[in-house]
Amino acid sequence: MHELGIVQSMMEMVEESAVANRIVKVTRVKLVVGQLTLAQPDLLQFAFATLTPGTIFEGAELEVEERPLVLRCCSCGATFAPEYIQYACPTCGERCEVTSGKELYVDFFEGDTEEEEHGNKSGDGAAATSRQ
Repeated sequence: MHELGIVQSMMEMVEESAVANRIVKVTRVKLVVGQLTLAQPDLLQFAFATLTPGTIFEGAELEVEERPLVLRCCSCGATFAPEYIQYACPTCGERCEVTSGKELYVDFFEGDTEEEEHGNKSGDGAAATSRQ
């Protein structure tokens, strides 16, 4: 299950950014996952739920946005979303390039600063964005 490794890496990256932004509790993370990564959203959710207890992510929501595989023909420019991986254009038979489906990144995360965690809410919370 490579989803566990994906979630572990994502949590390390987000925690590092959270600490740098003085966020002590992460409340929400949005992960964008392309079809070609073969990562299953339900397994990502399971891995997140398994790894978060006792961390700054405990109780946080993981939102997974799936991106479909989309190809564009290098010759005729046709764009299509194949059901199965193929790299030949169904229109002209020429080679295609991937335009969507390889994504794997944290779109954003949200959390609370230490002041907000202790009831001194002076704002709507903290948010940070990280892209790979």
